[in-house]
Amino acid sequence: MRVPLSWLREYVDLPATETGRDVQAKLVAVGLEVETVEQIGAGLKGPLVVGKVLTIEELEGFKKPIRFCTVDVGTANGTGEPQEIVCGARNFAVGDKVVVVLPGAVLPGDFAIAARKTYGKTSHGMICSTDELGMGDDGTHGIIVLPPEHEVGTDAIELLQLVDEVLDIAVTPDRGYCLSMRGVARETAIAYGLPLRDPALLDVPVPNAYGYPVKVADPIGCSRFTARTVVGLQPEARSPIWMRRRLQKAGMRPISLAVDVTNYVMLELGQPLHAYDRTRIDGPIGVRRAEQGEKLTTLDGTVRVLDAADLVITDNRGPIGLAGVMGGANTEIADASEDAHTTEVVIEAAHFDAISIARTARRHKLASEASKRFERGVDPQAAAAAAQRTVDLLVLLAGGTAEAGVTEVSAPSGPRTITMAADHPDRVAGVAYGRETVVRRLQEVGCDVYGQDELLVTAPSWRPDLNEPNDLAEEVIRLEGYENLPSTLPTPPSGRGLTDRQRLHRRIGRALAGAGYVEALNYPFTGEAVLDQLGLAADDARRRTVKLVNPLSDEEPSLRTTLLPGLLGALRRNDGRGSHDLALFETGLVFRPTGHETKPVRLPVTGRPSDEEIAGLDAALPRQPRRAAVVLAGAREQAGWWGKGRPADWADSVEAARTIAREAGVDLTVRADQHAPWHPGRCAALYVTVNGEETLFGHAGELHPRVIKELHLPERTCAMEVELDVLEQAVDGVLRAPRISTFPVATQDVALVVGQDVPAADVERALRDGAGELLESLRLFDVFTGEQIGEGRKSLAYALRFRAADRTLTVDEASAARDTAVALAAERTGAVLRGA
Repeated sequence: MRVPLSWLREYVDLPATETGRDVQAKLVAVGLEVETVEQIGAGLKGPLVVGKVLTIEELEGFKKPIRFCTVDVGTANGTGEPQEIVCGARNFAVGDKVVVVLPGAVLPGDFAIAARKTYGKTSHGMICSTDELGMGDDGTHGIIVLPPEHEVGTDAIELLQLVDEVLDIAVTPDRGYCLSMRGVARETAIAYGLPLRDPALLDVPVPNAYGYPVKVADPIGCSRFTARTVVGLQPEARSPIWMRRRLQKAGMRPISLAVDVTNYVMLELGQPLHAYDRTRIDGPIGVRRAEQGEKLTTLDGTVRVLDAADLVITDNRGPIGLAGVMGGANTEIADASEDAHTTEVVIEAAHFDAISIARTARRHKLASEASKRFERGVDPQAAAAAAQRTVDLLVLLAGGTAEAGVTEVSAPSGPRTITMAADHPDRVAGVAYGRETVVRRLQEVGCDVYGQDELLVTAPSWRPDLNEPNDLAEEVIRLEGYENLPSTLPTPPSGRGLTDRQRLHRRIGRALAGAGYVEALNYPFTGEAVLDQLGLAADDARRRTVKLVNPLSDEEPSLRTTLLPGLLGALRRNDGRGSHDLALFETGLVFRPTGHETKPVRLPVTGRPSDEEIAGLDAALPRQPRRAAVVLAGAREQAGWWGKGRPADWADSVEAARTIAREAGVDLTVRADQHAPWHPGRCAALYVTVNGEETLFGHAGELHPRVIKELHLPERTCAMEVELDVLEQAVDGVLRAPRISTFPVATQDVALVVGQDVPAADVERALRDGAGELLESLRLFDVFTGEQIGEGRKSLAYALRFRAADRTLTVDEASAARDTAVALAAERTGAVLRGA
């Protein structure tokens, strides 16, 4: 809702020094979201005056029509002589009153005006259009032609209200009354503690039997319908400048006098209205539900096929309007430029069901200013006042005559009353407001309040959102100021805090970040296309997905079964933007349906669901394991003065898995494997021990070249993905800190020759098992192949560190532990000591 400050001042006597920013702060304090304050006419500087076109000379020989004009601007130019101006527009004639900007003026956008030579003539100023003055769209896209009554030389800045401030308010669905100047003015008056001049307080004639006939067949959809008739409208009557300017500032385009008046009253009172050309209506006006398949051509020229749930306005021929949304073309008010002028109008001011209007607007994808207000709730008591205000303006501005007939069809309804304890807002907010403050604040928003300890509150008709005590408490709290609420943190009971699962997940995230990975958060959606690009087999479990009913994108209609597509997409985007050395990680849920999910039951709303019903909901959900994944590309170690860098490879992805396992205090077993989307020769299967059995934990390695090509990834991109739920099962009790021995370490190096196909991990596992408790650490520091050790064989050199907790080890003890480790490695893997 765009609210011009000059218009707002008509209803609230704001201090003259108050700016739009000041009003914004006050309205934000009472709970309205004022997004911006637009400074209209900022930087505008005169002279900008009314001029009269005296002569027009058509200049020939140019690609577009050019006119050389003389314009009478009175004494505004200091000489009284006609002003010579070159202009390309053609929507004005000799004798027309126009807006002239003279040399020395500055237009919006810091556009300075000076005399300049153009098209062989010197132009001393400019004849202005609405666009050049920043006035908004008036539908003409040409020069402003003013009514003839305005005197030459009049200041156009004041006449056209070019300098103003406009507050742009984002109105929430529960505050529909603020989609009107009346509603915003009420909030402003409360915020400043000033009286409100309510524009709806009008003398309205009582209904009688002489009004235009109306038949309401659906009183639930239309609880009130008021009709008034005005005849004798002058065809040449135009909307006055003040009305057109207010409509433009509020974001609406002036169209014709009758339409502008209905739009103006809608903005003023919040009641949507519609004007029908009475000569185009055949018989009584009716309100009913549409017949399935019925057709209506709306004012936008679109033929719409109606649904049986649509509420329509009819005459004897059928639908003439989509109730509360848009009128029909067959009863449209004729514009003054048309041959068939509208001189008699029937004004409709009705109250329609909010849900029905909202559904109709969405069904036909036809959001309008009227539907926006009806679906948020319109004051049903404002219909008669809005109709009267429209009639008054048409009589005043168009010389019409209001017929004596007044039609009002209404369904019986009573006021909404709410019983509330006087101290209920105090208990909700934790602040002692007191009964007097509660009653005063509720009366300020329009409620009638009776009672002492127990208050009987009657909500005003324009507040359909006030239905229960908590709604009333919110009104008191917001008007007293959210900023005045005490900030008190709850005291948690002892023994509560993060669970072991949460602590582990946080440690894993910190460990990966410490290892140089950057966390990337991706949408949990996927599609068949990316699963094809990953090269997954047709029977791969990752292809069994959960389809969404309303996906954000048709290309990703399913929930993810793996973290890799999102991470690889993030890596591709960053690489495409110039970041080539990348290491990303993500932890999150994946969704793995088992095929045994049951159909969820619809829970009752009358009470708490039972344990069986909650269990039924859980059974309808797919399995949702938490996973962690990393992707790497480019350099893992940067080059510099310290030496050469190192590109990321498959071993780094395996090391990321080891980092995760170390955080849980779990030993990781690595074996060669073949698993999409990894390279068959550079893929590792990762295992942990759960209840004494090796359990697959995840995979790591270099991606398949075909996958890299399909996804447009950097060469040799590596990835790792593991299941954290399996890791949690492998955790054996509380993670214990390592003991640090004060005794010296004994280091023994050993080089073992094994077959080329023997994994280094198997050799390392045998050495660890054989070395026993004295082994502190084991590190592979060299891999050698060559003629010296024979074809098809490789040499693995390990550094073994031995240390005892209670003594200094002797050389014999360290050597014995080493020999035992070598013997077990020889037994399991066929390893022999190099040089033996």
